[in-house]
Amino acid sequence: MSQQQQIDVSVPSSARVYDYLLGGKDNFEADRKLAAQLTERLPTLPIMFRAQRDLLGRIVSQLAREHGVRQFLDIGTGIPTSPNVHEIAQAIDPAAKVAYVDNDPIVLAHARALMRGSAEGRTSFLAADLRAPEELLQHPGLAATLDITKPIAVLLIGIVHNIRDDERPYDSVRRIVEWLPAGSYVAISTPSADFDPDKMNALAQMSVRSGMPVFPRSKAQLAEFFDGLELLPPGIVTLLGWHPDSEPDDVDAVHGWVGVARKR
Repeated sequence: MSQQQQIDVSVPSSARVYDYLLGGKDNFEADRKLAAQLTERLPTLPIMFRAQRDLLGRIVSQLAREHGVRQFLDIGTGIPTSPNVHEIAQAIDPAAKVAYVDNDPIVLAHARALMRGSAEGRTSFLAADLRAPEELLQHPGLAATLDITKPIAVLLIGIVHNIRDDERPYDSVRRIVEWLPAGSYVAISTPSADFDPDKMNALAQMSVRSGMPVFPRSKAQLAEFFDGLELLPPGIVTLLGWHPDSEPDDVDAVHGWVGVARKR
């Protein structure tokens, strides 16, 4: 089956909706229609998506600069949007290694063409799914990219809310944490109904009906992902509250939590 045959453009994709709301061009009419409907339910959604993207950059930069991390596993990476993880990490250390993971075929097509790292480092893209952690961890491209004897930062930014509880997201994250060597890091974010339950729940219900599930999680539910790990300061905070570069604008527009933790 060809890559193009695998892509059903009549069904919205979370990666392509995300791309559209960030101002990208790698999306289709079904994605744009759903994005418009979701934005009607939550007008600040584009601001939230941009905040999430900026957050990813801050996390990678701080882990690389302040904690010496040189290996990153970005799960649910989405369509390439510069600056990507490898661009940030390899600007700090050209020898940094990054493995990207996604299960969307259109992401695969773009990533392999655009995500080319430095000559000194290593960058790869794995077609895998967080809901199947054993398959992900056994992917030959993972061992070819990352050195499991050295610390790795796992990035789960904007992905766990796409997984239903009956798909066991906590078990999937726990399995990946078990695989990590000591001294590794895990970063997780989620949209949440803690801020405006009516609007967020309306958005989630529309998403589910449209075939692009969104399951917002509370601050307490996000904390469960970090059981047994050591949260870095400032703990679990809003997306804008995690080591902001400046005094954040639109504080009331961004409905989500994030935490970064270390495996002892």
